Amino acid sequence: MHRQRTSKHIRTLMVDDHATFLDELECLLAEDREMDVVGRAASGEEALERSRMLRPDLVLMDLAMPGMGGLEATRRLKAETGTPRVIMLSLHEHPVYRMAALDAGADGFIPKSKLGATLLPTVHSLFPAATESAVS
Repeated sequence: MHRQRTSKHIRTLMVDDHATFLDELECLLAEDREMDVVGRAASGEEALERSRMLRPDLVLMDLAMPGMGGLEATRRLKAETGTPRVIMLSLHEHPVYRMAALDAGADGFIPKSKLGATLLPTVHSLFPAATESAVS
């Protein structure tokens, strides 16, 4: 079950073990006034901790990270109540990775090579109320 959002902004936690990628992702998200980055994490373990503390609406989760990877972190996040939506990001484009992400409970999967073109439309398809409020 997903929490009801109380604001128009999509509170987002970014998770990736590469700080440079997180910087670039934050710049991309800053282009959309409905996106609000509330935190960053560099591992699956840190993602779980930050998610419990920050209670984001959305987690952008890297699939492959040292320690607990994105698949296991997503499984654990989705086992909790009031979980955020999760979009899995990966350097790998093969359909097997998409299936693994969806099987882990991710709400979407985006290859990093297609991030610029598909991330914001995918986010807004998961949060239509944010898009509607932006238009009103």
